Amino acid sequence: MTHNLTATWGFPNRIRIGPGRVAELGAACAEAGIFRPLVVTDPGLADLPLFGEVLAALAAAGLDHGLFTGVRPNPVEANVDAAVAGLREGSHDGVVAVGGGSALDVGKMAAFMVGQTRPIWDFEDIGDWWKRADTGAVVPVVALPTTAGTGSEVSRSGVATNEAEGRKVIIFHPVMLPAQVIADPKLSVGMPRAVTVGTGFDALAHNLEAICSPTFHPMAQAIGMEGCRLVLEHLPRVVADPADLEGRTGMLVAASMGAVAFQKGLGAMHALSHPIGAAFDTHHGTTNGVVMPYVLAANRSPAEAAVAELATRAGIDGGFDGFLHHVVTMRSDLGIPHTVVELGVDPDAGQRIAAAAAVDPSAATNPVPCTPEFAARVFDAACEGHLDGLR
Repeated sequence: MTHNLTATWGFPNRIRIGPGRVAELGAACAEAGIFRPLVVTDPGLADLPLFGEVLAALAAAGLDHGLFTGVRPNPVEANVDAAVAGLREGSHDGVVAVGGGSALDVGKMAAFMVGQTRPIWDFEDIGDWWKRADTGAVVPVVALPTTAGTGSEVSRSGVATNEAEGRKVIIFHPVMLPAQVIADPKLSVGMPRAVTVGTGFDALAHNLEAICSPTFHPMAQAIGMEGCRLVLEHLPRVVADPADLEGRTGMLVAASMGAVAFQKGLGAMHALSHPIGAAFDTHHGTTNGVVMPYVLAANRSPAEAAVAELATRAGIDGGFDGFLHHVVTMRSDLGIPHTVVELGVDPDAGQRIAAAAAVDPSAATNPVPCTPEFAARVFDAACEGHLDGLR
């Protein structure tokens, strides 16, 4: 059944979804109050034809713009500082963030930090962050995701690596939520296969960890269930046929749903992938995909009912075990490695990674207490490629 792929939603922000909606970028900027945007993207994307469509839409609306492409795959403070400098030097009144989670995060954090006087690390998602920000100095953001993974276009946070401390930090404030989103599946068609797969597993991890979290949030639980189902249905489709616009739309929806659902919490997948990414510069979504079955197996007892319900909803036989087998098979079919060692991770780093994972904010809502011992056990399994000892 083919559905109408075009709609405009008001949850959790203004979302224009559907093929060709990039042409409405000028209108989205006007609604957000942006008349001289700084376009933030990554250097690889800036050379692709799809980026030309973004610039053409700005030109058609008569919007003069600046361009910032200094975004690393795992952003660091210097990337945000440079984007802030670009905003100030060009007297820009907002950000148009185009790309995957890294570009969207840098754009959002720069729009937030341009009016702040405190260091970015003062806005980590812990403590009394809400007392620290000058919210009147934040400029608006229009977000155009080109990958279906982080859901950053509908989230109130960004992730940056604190190089001095060697850890990934979640920067959070409600005003970081983009004012407008354009989710045009045509913008994701040209992504490399590995990017489509890795970001797709990030979307699955967000939704999956949310439904396994013990936090009480029935709305997020329902959203996470459907978000998982959409990834399981559409990710293999878009890998097989990158031009499948219905599949691409389904993945964009699933990614946004994941970022909404994880208000319920994340877990050890992210708690491990954050320090692994900070230490070894691995792709975040791919890392989540590698550790996913090991974390699932270790979390079996408290997560079994939710995962079994998901399996039923997704048409997967065998309850929890059937779902675990499906994940292992799907990631193998799509090219996700079986061990983190294949990503270049040093297996001797277990104690360091486990210690960082145990204090990562994502660890707090893992269904099993994510102690250093628990994290080390899962990390070792992910290095060695065995699941049996975790069940």
